[in-house]
Amino acid sequence: MTDGKEKRSGAKALVESLEKAGVEVLFGYPGGQALDIFNVLTDAKFPFVLGRHEQGCVHMADGYARSTGKPGVCLVTSGPGATNTITGLATANIDGIPLVVITGQVPMSLIGTDAFQEADTTGVARGVSKHCFLVQSADEIPETVAEAFYIATHGKPGPVVIDIPKNCQQGLTDAQYPERVSLRAYHPESAATASQMARLAKLLNEAKRPVIYAGGGVIASGAAMDVAALAHRADIPVATTLMGLGSFDERDPLSLRMAGMHGTPAANWAMNEADLIVALGVRFSDRVTGKISKYAPKAKIVHVDCDPASIGKNVTPSLGIVADVKDVLTTVLSRVKSARRPEWTAKIAGWKKSHPVAWAPIHPNVIMPQAVMEAIDRATDGRAVIVTDVGQHQMWAAQHFRYSIPRHFLTSGGMGTMGFGIPAAIGAAIARPGHKTVAVCGDGGAQMTFEEVVVAVEHKLPVTFVVINNGCLGMVRQWQELFYGKNYSGSILTVKGRPPNERLEQDLEYDYLPDFVKLAQAHGAEAYRVIDPAKLDATVAKAIRSPRTTLVEVVVEPRANVYPMIPPGRPVGEMVFK
Repeated sequence: MTDGKEKRSGAKALVESLEKAGVEVLFGYPGGQALDIFNVLTDAKFPFVLGRHEQGCVHMADGYARSTGKPGVCLVTSGPGATNTITGLATANIDGIPLVVITGQVPMSLIGTDAFQEADTTGVARGVSKHCFLVQSADEIPETVAEAFYIATHGKPGPVVIDIPKNCQQGLTDAQYPERVSLRAYHPESAATASQMARLAKLLNEAKRPVIYAGGGVIASGAAMDVAALAHRADIPVATTLMGLGSFDERDPLSLRMAGMHGTPAANWAMNEADLIVALGVRFSDRVTGKISKYAPKAKIVHVDCDPASIGKNVTPSLGIVADVKDVLTTVLSRVKSARRPEWTAKIAGWKKSHPVAWAPIHPNVIMPQAVMEAIDRATDGRAVIVTDVGQHQMWAAQHFRYSIPRHFLTSGGMGTMGFGIPAAIGAAIARPGHKTVAVCGDGGAQMTFEEVVVAVEHKLPVTFVVINNGCLGMVRQWQELFYGKNYSGSILTVKGRPPNERLEQDLEYDYLPDFVKLAQAHGAEAYRVIDPAKLDATVAKAIRSPRTTLVEVVVEPRANVYPMIPPGRPVGEMVFK
């Protein structure tokens, strides 16, 4: 699309197009095949945030996107710069997070010659992205950018890659950003039919033991208030996925909290006993269903999702509806009768009372990791944006906070990406400067992307990084304990006095390395260590109150396990509690 305006470089056209697309911040890392873009980036209307590793840059953009609902944007160079984004792309792709990742590429004339820092970026990224573009001329750049943002945000959100060869960045063009996007082969918008709405209302009105099962799609569609309206109108308890935490207020009596492998007994038992499950924006992950042949054996299942590929992929529903969750709930609410279900809610209340998610100390002088989560919850009054890494601490964070606000719990769900927590928290803090952001990490995941802490310091972000240090890869160690005969191969991270890999010994003296306090201070952050349980609350509160970037290293009980737990591939009835 051209209009006779003065020509400018493809790089300049790219920056202008990003401005037109509404980009508020760009994360990235420079390199040779992206220098033409970086050369004009200093004139952009949006700020640039320099990460320290391309994977971290993508996770920052991801954290920005998860906390705002807007697409996160990242710019890197070719070759290793581009391939370093793959884990971040895969993380966003499986969780349905809108990203636009722009990569530099060698000139078109050198593609296929094994030129310096050449990689088949679109080929490598295709399997972990929603779509990939290889730009072939400067004239294509404005329209490609518009299409990338459209694809990233329409239908099931996801990451889109734009690979731009150096000659296209340097070439001149008068092409302009299009006023509207129309893709002949991509029309993701769909709506429920009248007959589907009628059947859904009928199923809800006739059910005796219904459960609403809310996932990340509820948050993506902005339907949290609609879920609450339906639940309260028809007295329906609500369980969530890990990605759905915050979609329904967990302080509400109708909340079952999280279902799944480490979900609450009440949520899992309710799903097992339900006669109707209304699943909204979920994937029916194996971490939730357990043994698929015995999942929800008494229930009719209604599955609502904007992604047609999700319907029937893992669980065959009685009614599948490909539509936006919010649109469906808005339409069906007026057709659902007001109801009260005293027997069903009383049974659930009994489960909650008899089987709470509880913990007990193993050693009186050692901090339990669950206590750390509760201390953070108290210090933030449950209002902070909680960003987690992946592992035991991720599950404890899901279990021991009470989430009530959408987009206040950010985590890598489907991919389970260690190293996500620190950079994603930085992206979230940049996106929402008025909200307190707390990153909860394990000592394993923290070491994967710790270099990004300096970015928080540089930008004066009052992020609090909490490192749960148990001297091991906790979830791996737990599985080795439970399913591999306590053969702790490769999972022990302590250096001084490292026990042999075939056994784990309790050492109450702090001898773990690295020293996270010194490491944080070397990056310019304020840092504390707490070992004494009596000092936990005060130390956590002090760090969270600080206006600076802070880190709290909490040395915790290394033998603590995440319970309750449904063993992998087992049905709900085989849930274990210790």
